[in-house]
Amino acid sequence: MTVGAWTFASRILGFVRDILIAGFLGSGPVAEAFLIAFSLPNLFRRFFAEGAFNMAFVPMFSKKLEKDADALEFARDAFSGMTVILTVFSVVGIAFMPAMVWLMASGFAADERFPLAVAFGRIAFPYILFISLAALISGVLNASGRFVAAAAAPVLLNIVFILGLGLSALFGRPSSDLLGLGLDEALGLHVGTTLAISVPIGGIVQLALVWWAAARAGFPLTLRRPRLTPDLRRLAIIAAPAALAGGVVQINLLVGRQVASFFDGAVAWLNYADRLYQLPLGIVGIAIGIVLLPDLSRRLSAGDREGGIWQVNRAFEFSLALTLPSAVGLIVLAGPLCDVLYRRGAFTFEDSAATAAAVMVYGAGLPAFVLQKVVSPVFFAREDTRRPFHYAVISMIVNAALAIGLAPVIGYLAAAVGTTVSAWAMFALLWRGARNHDGAIQLDDRLKSRLPRLLGASIAMGACCYGAALAMGDALIEQTVRYGALAVLVAIGVVSYAIFTVAFGGMRMSDLKSAFARR
Repeated sequence: MTVGAWTFASRILGFVRDILIAGFLGSGPVAEAFLIAFSLPNLFRRFFAEGAFNMAFVPMFSKKLEKDADALEFARDAFSGMTVILTVFSVVGIAFMPAMVWLMASGFAADERFPLAVAFGRIAFPYILFISLAALISGVLNASGRFVAAAAAPVLLNIVFILGLGLSALFGRPSSDLLGLGLDEALGLHVGTTLAISVPIGGIVQLALVWWAAARAGFPLTLRRPRLTPDLRRLAIIAAPAALAGGVVQINLLVGRQVASFFDGAVAWLNYADRLYQLPLGIVGIAIGIVLLPDLSRRLSAGDREGGIWQVNRAFEFSLALTLPSAVGLIVLAGPLCDVLYRRGAFTFEDSAATAAAVMVYGAGLPAFVLQKVVSPVFFAREDTRRPFHYAVISMIVNAALAIGLAPVIGYLAAAVGTTVSAWAMFALLWRGARNHDGAIQLDDRLKSRLPRLLGASIAMGACCYGAALAMGDALIEQTVRYGALAVLVAIGVVSYAIFTVAFGGMRMSDLKSAFARR
């Protein structure tokens, strides 16, 4: 609940950020150029931050804490080594930014989006250094049972973005005469540049917060001369397959971006759609995965296999209780959500409709995205990173085949379809592998009983929301009343799901009190 609450605050501020970007830039060239530039450091952070490195680092650090075996020294060595590696990597990335942009979005090569993306990318890329070091320190905090600072850090990034956008609105217009551009063009360029500058500033602020929290918790991570200790060698050996698996996942993202880059506006549409399904994914899936991994590692280190199985079952149950209605809601209410949240300023009806179509496709994959976060810790807690890599390769092939093969038929939506279907394929493979992993996952009777009840309650809620949306009609698109109409519609969804899930026996009030506290 702690991680989820802070993640919720971050995602809401992220909505505010994207609403402002959509209003200022719409789906135009500056918006698409910035989104590609911002995606580059975020792509590589999956390797160095919460991806491969942390999946290997957190279990090792947790076990050292459990056994009081020089955990701080291990963390300091990792911190110093990562600082050197990422500093060099940042310099190389900035130097070869044109090639990186081309690999991410070759469809930009023939127009003005390419030089803009290169310029923005060079400004934003150092973010990879700051956010990766912040993620390492967050892993230290999470493993020691301190979740607040690490979960709150992303809030600061979005605050920096929002402040930057506000300053752009106040001071961007006078530059139009100096640049020889029209008023709208000059303001758009000013907004894009301000956003790019905000990226590394946000990374520095996040790093400062978690470093301060770790120091107060007794883990001051100071730089020292890098050294290749036996623990770091083992860390590299464990992290290598996870890095390869992360690379496969990033290839999936690259394929989607490449497909979208050949359709004007599609990069922006998919990004705004991504923001909507990332809200429940962050609050539920990522939050549970963050808490589950260090705790599972400690349980396995202590030989508590039964406790680990019980905990995974409750994580499944709690995840689906929130994810299934979210998925149904995104599918049924995609149109009103996109229209109310995004349609203003430079973001048109056509942009809203295109984004809504992508939201519906992503919504169908939301349960798979979340459940992957529940199943993956079963492998990582056992320091098994090889099998997730093999599964990721298969998922990559599925994604590429669908995204590229369907693009001539359904256009930019092929990227969303590929992402969703490959997510279900990945979950199915992880599930099958975990069941065969010494019985690491075993559904208990309580979970078997409640799954169909939760699904039934979600479908019933979707029917209520769909009927209410039809009854409201034009109220959901009229400028003056659409905000209140959407609030009522969402309230209907919340109340109806609460009623149906209790009536169907999918959840009890007592469950919330003991979601992750074994009785």
